[in-house]
Amino acid sequence: MKRFVLLCSVLLCLQPGALAQFKDIQKWAETELLNSVALRQAHTGICIYEPATGKYWYRYQDDRYFTPASNTKIFSLYTGLRFLGDSLPALRYLNTDSVLYVKGTGDPSFLHPDYTLQPAFQLLQQTGKRIEVVPVVNENKRFGSGWAWSDYADYYQPELSEWPVYGNVAHIRHHGDTNQITPKMFNDAAHFSYQQNDTLKELLGVREELSNRFNVSFNSRNKNLQETEVPFITGNTQDLAIRLQDTLHRSVTVAPDKKITGFTMLNSIPVDSLFTPMMNRSDNFFAEQTLMMCASRLWDTISTSRMIEFMEQTYLSKLPDTPRWVDGSGLSRYNLFTPRDFVSVLTDMYKTYDTARLYSIFPTGGKGTLKNYYKQQFVHAKTGTLSGCVALSGYLITRKKKTLVFSVLVNNHNNSASNVRRTVESFLTQIWEQY
Repeated sequence: MKRFVLLCSVLLCLQPGALAQFKDIQKWAETELLNSVALRQAHTGICIYEPATGKYWYRYQDDRYFTPASNTKIFSLYTGLRFLGDSLPALRYLNTDSVLYVKGTGDPSFLHPDYTLQPAFQLLQQTGKRIEVVPVVNENKRFGSGWAWSDYADYYQPELSEWPVYGNVAHIRHHGDTNQITPKMFNDAAHFSYQQNDTLKELLGVREELSNRFNVSFNSRNKNLQETEVPFITGNTQDLAIRLQDTLHRSVTVAPDKKITGFTMLNSIPVDSLFTPMMNRSDNFFAEQTLMMCASRLWDTISTSRMIEFMEQTYLSKLPDTPRWVDGSGLSRYNLFTPRDFVSVLTDMYKTYDTARLYSIFPTGGKGTLKNYYKQQFVHAKTGTLSGCVALSGYLITRKKKTLVFSVLVNNHNNSASNVRRTVESFLTQIWEQY
């Protein structure tokens, strides 16, 4: 904590005088980046900092606020690194003579198809006792603050919940003449229907807004396996018990007494097995549930807003600028951060955690969300994209092996996101090549 406060104080005191050493960067920024067709009419902020020397290499509007899109996940990762330890919290449980009481902790890996290690499922499956789910104090709503309601059926916006199952999405498969949906409780005529549409290029899955009724349209001429995902309505604790019962093929009920105490925490998968896909494929659900798990560990209460407030009062209290931070994923346009805020947090992460670990968690050139960019693999950085918003913040290692921490935030552009990204890529590539 003291290290972070000192670090931020140093960053605030340093002035752009160091720019005299980096006139080429200033020239590239002003003539090729900021004056490009893609960025000319946009709102842009840039901060480039060298932690080894404590010098800013370039700063442009780095104290202005921007909607950072998925760069928000950097702050979620930072929070997860601080509070989740080595493993995710799978659930809380209490064994009595006749009942196994369980409580959710927000772990998104439970029965998620990406993970074979399932300690919580094994506990439930192997017990011979009656299973009762104890409701959790959950202050969150099913969607984050400022999310687009019309995205309710899009794969990237699953509902938030105290105990996710299957990632809170229905997995739909079409192969040949067969159509299947998981969870299997939706695999009946009351929940699942399908129709042929030979004009489609890919499988199309939709859901009614206010019910778990799904419809899939498929092209019968495509004989390959096709898959899609559609979020389902998670409901209340009773709905959770029904989903668990359907999966375990045994009775699961809601505990009538909510004041049961004496629970033990069961750990789940290693944290980096969640953090890496969260950052590499920009998984919104994993990022949201990360903040929820942190709150659960600290207070046995799920509350994203409480976790954010706690971070702002502790580890983030000396940020250069006070952010407006409302969700874990960056889906919300209410989020507002400055480029130098990102540089401050990224620098603290760089000084606190093993760099090989950080670089493996962040996307790098040719991989994840950077698969079509930075093929020389000199950046390890998080992307961010919303309509009119493009962001990239992380670490850059120059040809001369100098490590830079940077943030480039672009808002209100009226070009394609790919053109903006290519322009930023060209700018950062020149820094990599020349320094």
